Amino acid sequence: MSPRRPGPDRAPNQMDVALAAGVSTQTVSRVLSGHPNVRPDTARKVQAAVEALGYRIHAAAASLASGRTRILGMIVVSTDRYSSAALGAGVEKAAAANGYTVTTAAVADHASTAAFLEAFDRLERQGAEGIVLGVPVELDTPAMRARTDRTPSTRSERASMQPDAPLIVDQHAIGRLAVEHLLDLGHPTVWHVSGDEYWVEGHRRREAWEETLRARGIVPPPVIPGDWTPESGYRAGRTIAAIPDATAVFVSSDEMAFGLIRALHEAGRRVPEDVSVVSVDDIALAAFASPALTTVRQPFEDMGRAAALRLIAHIEGRDPDESVSDLHPDLVIRASTAPPLSR
Repeated sequence: MSPRRPGPDRAPNQMDVALAAGVSTQTVSRVLSGHPNVRPDTARKVQAAVEALGYRIHAAAASLASGRTRILGMIVVSTDRYSSAALGAGVEKAAAANGYTVTTAAVADHASTAAFLEAFDRLERQGAEGIVLGVPVELDTPAMRARTDRTPSTRSERASMQPDAPLIVDQHAIGRLAVEHLLDLGHPTVWHVSGDEYWVEGHRRREAWEETLRARGIVPPPVIPGDWTPESGYRAGRTIAAIPDATAVFVSSDEMAFGLIRALHEAGRRVPEDVSVVSVDDIALAAFASPALTTVRQPFEDMGRAAALRLIAHIEGRDPDESVSDLHPDLVIRASTAPPLSR
């Protein structure tokens, strides 16, 4: 017999769910709060009763009853950036699947330490039980250590909170894949538009570019600095356009590559006929650029998911599933690269 719904004058409560499932209200509370010490068949009965009755948890009441908010905080650089949005999507999906919600605080590029700490404090005041750090941050300061000691935290780009923890995606492999692709096409050298050196990802890609060239007996040309923005890519493109022998460029992000290609086009340099371009990220627009970008895909959503699952495991006193940290970059070959024309 299907559970009986309460009258039209009131919404179902935990007592109704308990009666329908044949369990105590304490058991219902444990199931709905994600308590681990509940038999799977009991949890299924409670969830079935919840769905049949249309019971909905009142977040404020649940927080008062359990002493928990089930809120995750996330600090990112500018929510306008694709990487931040994709990272956030991964965090939110993993959070929702585990009964959590997410609140986000955005800080500017090169935000002051005070601004970052204020964002952290704001998320704590909003009830965050744990915080995903999606920005490069100096951890070895008393103020930062005090915060991560009192509130569970995890870094989106690294496998743990330790300063020397490995990156969750091998940034050296990203640089190597990009440069080897261009050299294997027959280009005599590869120029590089770097990312912001404040980010370890940009630094590692630059190192890989240099090491890969030297391994082939090629002296690296001067680095052209960028800061992840399309504007910096455009400026770099004007520089490349003025170098007649430049036939291949490794750009440290897709967004910079868009600006670089625009500058090359304005200067009459064709892509890929005159200059081949490889970038990093594989954002949604990369496949629809003109020409479509060859790029090294970063699994941003998976990175966000992995960070959220590590954080939730920490909050709940469980060991994290190490498999979620095994992420690999992939080279996606499209129309922006080709062998160099004979000169």
